[in-house]
Amino acid sequence: MSADTQSTMKVTGMTCAACANRIEKGLGKIDGVEQANVNFALEKATVTYNKDKVKPVDLEAKINDLGYGVHKEKVDLVLTGMTCAACANRIEKGLSKLQGVSQANVNFALETGVVEYSPDETSISELIARVKKLGYGATIKEEAKEDAAKEEEVKQLSKFVFSLILTLPLFWTMVTHFDFLSFIPVSETLMNPFVQLALATPVQFYVGWQFYVGAFKALKNGSANMDVLVALGTSAAYFYSVYLSFEWLGTNEMMADLYFEASAVIITLIILGKLFEARAKGRTSQAIKKLMGLRAKNATVLRDGQEIEVPIDEVVTGDHVIVKPGEKIPVDGKVLKGQSAIDESMLTGESIPVDKKAGDQVIGATINKNGVLTIEATRVGRDSALAQIVKVVEEAQGSKADIQRTVDKVSGIFVPVVVLVAVSTFLIWYFAVEPRDLGAALVPMISILVIACPCALGLATPTSIMAGSGRAAELGVLFKGGEYLESTQAIQTVILDKTGTVTKGEPELTDVLVRAGEEEEFLRLVGAAEKNSEHPLAQALVKGITGKGIELPSASEFEAIPGYGIRAVVNSKELLVGTRKLMNKHQIQIEAALSDMEHLESNGKTAMLVAIDQQFAGIVAVADTVKDSSKAAVSRMKELGLEVIMLTGDNKLTAQAIAKQVGIEHVIAEVLPEEKSQEVQKQKDQGKKVAMVGDGINDAPALAVADIGMAIGTGTDIALEAANVTLMRGDLNSVVDAILMSKKTMRNIRQNLFFAFVYNTAAIPIAAIGLLAPWVAGAAMAFSSVSVVLNALRLQRVNTN
Repeated sequence: MSADTQSTMKVTGMTCAACANRIEKGLGKIDGVEQANVNFALEKATVTYNKDKVKPVDLEAKINDLGYGVHKEKVDLVLTGMTCAACANRIEKGLSKLQGVSQANVNFALETGVVEYSPDETSISELIARVKKLGYGATIKEEAKEDAAKEEEVKQLSKFVFSLILTLPLFWTMVTHFDFLSFIPVSETLMNPFVQLALATPVQFYVGWQFYVGAFKALKNGSANMDVLVALGTSAAYFYSVYLSFEWLGTNEMMADLYFEASAVIITLIILGKLFEARAKGRTSQAIKKLMGLRAKNATVLRDGQEIEVPIDEVVTGDHVIVKPGEKIPVDGKVLKGQSAIDESMLTGESIPVDKKAGDQVIGATINKNGVLTIEATRVGRDSALAQIVKVVEEAQGSKADIQRTVDKVSGIFVPVVVLVAVSTFLIWYFAVEPRDLGAALVPMISILVIACPCALGLATPTSIMAGSGRAAELGVLFKGGEYLESTQAIQTVILDKTGTVTKGEPELTDVLVRAGEEEEFLRLVGAAEKNSEHPLAQALVKGITGKGIELPSASEFEAIPGYGIRAVVNSKELLVGTRKLMNKHQIQIEAALSDMEHLESNGKTAMLVAIDQQFAGIVAVADTVKDSSKAAVSRMKELGLEVIMLTGDNKLTAQAIAKQVGIEHVIAEVLPEEKSQEVQKQKDQGKKVAMVGDGINDAPALAVADIGMAIGTGTDIALEAANVTLMRGDLNSVVDAILMSKKTMRNIRQNLFFAFVYNTAAIPIAAIGLLAPWVAGAAMAFSSVSVVLNALRLQRVNTN
């Protein structure tokens, strides 16, 4: 019987001791749980269970099902020593076995790992220790050297040059074996087996030592990877040649064919392939480097009345920062003093500078065009908008698409199968094809071992996701994860919110129709009633009324009624401002106003009815203009074959007027906020793949229900929790860009996988029948990896227009 295991988890969401009891009972009902103890004060659950029956993930799932959460922390690790996808799988499995680790995601192409763990059960030092025990290196990302990749590239370059110098003479002796090149002179010294041994040995054991180390670590942990194949193949060629060399001593026989050149050329070409691969992989992270390059390096801060220039990392929240004309704004903040135009094109894509004055928010990395600004730093370092954008891109690049998980499973069993095929081929050649001819049997075996390395297979998906998500970021599209980059391509229906998505979201007061009394007093009461509302329409009313020079009193009572309007008491008068439904609910007669309402709404204006002391008093109307790019974007969506629907809480006439302007035929209007998600679900129930595009805050439920939720904004309020995709630029063309980047990325992945699978499956039979020389196999294997990466890099030049 298996020993019991104890697990400790930090539970979130408990509000009283009854919560703790509920969790205890829920955990106790799981088959295999011996004891569950939940401490409400410490917010911890300690569970003793049979590890053969229960996994930690089962405990977490139960707590989640009960309506609570389990606190987890994440750490980003920079990994070294990986040579193929099998290495990444091994590290993932090794970390996942640690107590407290709920998820480990290793990206071979990025050479990074993201580990989600419970700090109560394990620590970062234990995670790093486990990686090192598996035979690899790990450091916390923040502690990793920025030039580590460059150092590795220089190291591989020096090894390649050293290997090339020693290998060229051996390669020279090999080419003279071909009949059509037999005329090429070759020195007798080079034909001496011990001279070849002297040249091949440093290549085999100095340059190629990394393959032996990698193979040993892999086999020690019960698996096999690319290093195993290379080490087996080159060792067979090398040691068989050593055997033939010593057997030849003391005989007068002609020297038999040696394979020193095969092992040396294979190692040299693989090192060259790794060098190209490292350089190409470095280019896939250019998007992140560009984003990080947008940051200001220094900032001028006011401290003790003095202006001091400090590194950007030393700016803290609350610092007063001075930004002069032409300088980058170093941090996110609020303007305290000054007025200027700010170039925000790096975030919004909008080339026209935005005027900023005291009280306005500014974003780090944007450019101050003219006036001097004094800014209070509100978000610095990791909390800044730019840092959050970089984080989203990194997480997307480091995450796995579903197709990658399938490839990982294939890669995990591929190497053992290849070794079995290679050994079988050797036996067939040695006992049947060329009986007792060890050399003839070794050649196809070596070729199979070398050419079947699954490097291309391991690189096919992550490099495309890295390049695709990086290019998407440059276009202002942030995918939350690789799975969303993968699934966005399947979208059939796009549902667009109206306000702030199709329209600018900045309505203006356009019409005032007063039934009785003075207009100024009417507007004073309406403005005072709406002053406490955060709704964009209310803000437009207040801005328009105060713009007329009317001072607004305070409301003694205020109530926002979602989907209807507002109720307020101003100067002892009760005001209702809102929709027909609000008036009908309070039994206010509005028949006389309906024709005016319809006229305003038919012109795309939002009209709001006003009642004072239960009597209809008038109408105020605002208009929200359509974004310049919306019509063209909707047209592009239709060209892609997408069904476009506009979903809004606004009245039908206004919604249809706006929809007509941009070319949308299908409109769902007068929908309450809580009903938007139901409308999205109705479309899904018809078997459609649905994308919901909204502001990411008001539309959060609908975004969550959709197959793909897209939050459209300027990058300052990126709704990461609600949306799967963030469109930084307030432009519907980004929706099309997101779908096209998904389609192009997935097509690129399929091209890579096709090439990798076809290459391996076609090359192995060719090698098995002896038609592929080992050195050619080495060159082909290196080329396959490089070609996959280069194909992925094409995504960096994608133009979605």
